[in-house]
Amino acid sequence: MGGRDRSRRLALAGAPLNGELEEGTTQGLELEPPSDESRKERETAEEPGVRFMARQPILDCNGRVYGYELLFRSGLLNAFSGDYEYASRTMADNTILFGLEELTGGHLAFFNCTEDFLLSDLPYLLPAESTVLEVLETVEPSPQLIEACRTLRARGYRLALDDFIWQPEFSPLVELADFIKIDFLALNQEDRKKLQSELPRHRATMLAEKIETEEERRQARREGYTLFQGYYFCRPQMMEMRTIPSNTLHHFELLQLLMKNPLNLDKICPLVEGDVSLAYRVLRLVNSAAYYIPREVRSIRTALVLLGDDIFRRLATLAITSELGMSNSPEIVRMALVRARFCELAGPRVGLASDEQYLLGMASLFPAMLRIPAETIASSLPLRKEIRESLCGAAHRERSLLTLVEFLEQGDWKRCDDMIRENPSFSPRILDYYEGAIRWSERVLPSSRRPGTRSRSALPLTGADSSPERSRKAE
Repeated sequence: MGGRDRSRRLALAGAPLNGELEEGTTQGLELEPPSDESRKERETAEEPGVRFMARQPILDCNGRVYGYELLFRSGLLNAFSGDYEYASRTMADNTILFGLEELTGGHLAFFNCTEDFLLSDLPYLLPAESTVLEVLETVEPSPQLIEACRTLRARGYRLALDDFIWQPEFSPLVELADFIKIDFLALNQEDRKKLQSELPRHRATMLAEKIETEEERRQARREGYTLFQGYYFCRPQMMEMRTIPSNTLHHFELLQLLMKNPLNLDKICPLVEGDVSLAYRVLRLVNSAAYYIPREVRSIRTALVLLGDDIFRRLATLAITSELGMSNSPEIVRMALVRARFCELAGPRVGLASDEQYLLGMASLFPAMLRIPAETIASSLPLRKEIRESLCGAAHRERSLLTLVEFLEQGDWKRCDDMIRENPSFSPRILDYYEGAIRWSERVLPSSRRPGTRSRSALPLTGADSSPERSRKAE
């Protein structure tokens, strides 16, 4: 490879990419105090690639944390704004992206749920043993809703009635409820006493919310409440998490394919593989408490088969509806796709499994996308020990192609040449696979091409299958 001209090497390395990656994916989100003129605008605007949320602890009589209410936030302002249905879906998606255990420290998670959300299949993506579904006060207790809640209870989910005001038509929901939340600001002592006297016999735990003073806490205890929530204990704590940019070009095609039964995995797998964000969700869900399957995953197809059609439909629908409209730079996605495709194409030539190499190449940029240590990411993915360790930098044989593609990205030709000389299974023609990966990524994500640069498709391609259509078999 030493005789190849520098211009071709720079074209392959995509020289500006390193600077863009460092600037766009490895520096922390700046949260400096905004100016007075821009404060309101910044507080209400979404930050590209960042999800905001808040959590507020729910305490027992001894002051110990019993659970957390997870609250949707559309920006830096610590208050709700937006659409309730979108908020419910996004918060459910957040649990898949970031893990419920990480969000609540193993305590119960209380979710605000709209009627449409409860009537859908989306609640079943959440782990039943650690989830409390809060029925919002705006929900009408229709026969369909009551039946949906009854089914959720039978499946192990707990229900809470939020900001509850007694009306006779809510009697079936009271019978199903595990928690009844009473707003101490909205009701005075006489109204609360009347409400409890009107309630039919129930087994629900009474939760006093919007407690703001020590006297209100004592009064709540005298009235029989055993759980407490409010500013007196803690204001909602803001949390921000970096997301993996999604490939929205595939979303509409995928939504169409999700309508078919059974799912056509030959068509769906390439779309999932071309969307780093969705692939990450699939791997996280397979390894989550809700769907944990004690089996190593070596391909996206294997993960989809393990999840099953119904679960994947729910996951993909939730991810797409949460991501549409969000603005993210596709550059890091393009880089992940190039790595994944290169490792996949070159893998069989050096005795490595192509499917597993695809996953390794793609997952190698999860830490940069999420700004989370590689060790944390690796432990959350259901991959082989050698692949997890390779993600963390271990010099396993499985990592050899990933190391080579990193050198190519950096334009470190001396190390590329040394690596090819030291690995008998490598060949100077291995660079052709990198060209093929670049060309494939631009078909999958054409908007990622930087203005003023030559199309990768103008580069010669020999010996590399550049077709994005790949037929895979479940392992």
